[in-house]
Amino acid sequence: MTEQEKLRIDKYLWAIRLFKTRSLATEACKAGRVKLNGQNLKASAIVKVGEIYQVSKGIEKKVIEVVELLHTRVEAKIAVTKYKDITPLEETVAYKSMFHAPTLQRDRGAGRPTKRDRREIDDLNDTMFDDDGVKKDL
Repeated sequence: MTEQEKLRIDKYLWAIRLFKTRSLATEACKAGRVKLNGQNLKASAIVKVGEIYQVSKGIEKKVIEVVELLHTRVEAKIAVTKYKDITPLEETVAYKSMFHAPTLQRDRGAGRPTKRDRREIDDLNDTMFDDDGVKKDL
């Protein structure tokens, strides 16, 4: 391998814009949130084309396949072409539903809900959403 072909995983994750800074990518590796075949990686691990990495970033989990090495941080349009996002669809849907679930709103100035109001709100939530917090089709 030539020096140009060697690329650290923390630098690659930063270059493809999965992490805002390289130090955040390094910390993610140290914390065990970057995996290759289920094994935690050190920040100094060498990236190879075709390898599949699991990256956890907060509540978000991504599975990426390396398409091409990228040594410097470039604009987002170019960075997206350097990897293939193969995250299972179920995981992405579950992630989005948590943030896009409708919430009930009370009228402004109505004050705090009474115990009776609270029970009615809970009953309505039980009929509108399933156990996973996903809206039911009514």
